[in-house]
Amino acid sequence: MMTTVKSVFLLISAIVLLSTCKKESQSDVDEELIKQYITEQGLDATRHNSGLYYVITKSGNGSTFPGIYSNVEVRYKGYLTDGSVFDQTSGDETRTFNLSGLISGWQYGIPLLRKDGEGIFIVPSQLGYGGNARTGIPANSVLVFEIELVDFSN
Repeated sequence: MMTTVKSVFLLISAIVLLSTCKKESQSDVDEELIKQYITEQGLDATRHNSGLYYVITKSGNGSTFPGIYSNVEVRYKGYLTDGSVFDQTSGDETRTFNLSGLISGWQYGIPLLRKDGEGIFIVPSQLGYGGNARTGIPANSVLVFEIELVDFSN
């Protein structure tokens, strides 16, 4: 009888202990990875309140910034924190997008640039593709973009 009581007590204790252990969230994992990447790359990045980290490498021209419904003409390179490139423009090629149709990381980052401005944006997975894998992008990936805002129209 005593052994059974001890076994039940140990089982209940184990269940309570396991249920109180906090599982690290994906945003915590991303935050650690981003901070490590910033340190390894020697970047002086700023954290946006959305969780996006950015470095404005060229301030650009003018006094206006694109808005969420702007059409943005960009040159860019997108890669993972291990350096694997998954998409980019080449040479003088540009691409034009309506900002409202892009990932949240771009929606928060690009409005920080003026025309001809450039920046590095480190995008946590929840502002990218989250748990959805894409060609060349595993699920829950932190994304890095080097973006030049060539032009925009509202």
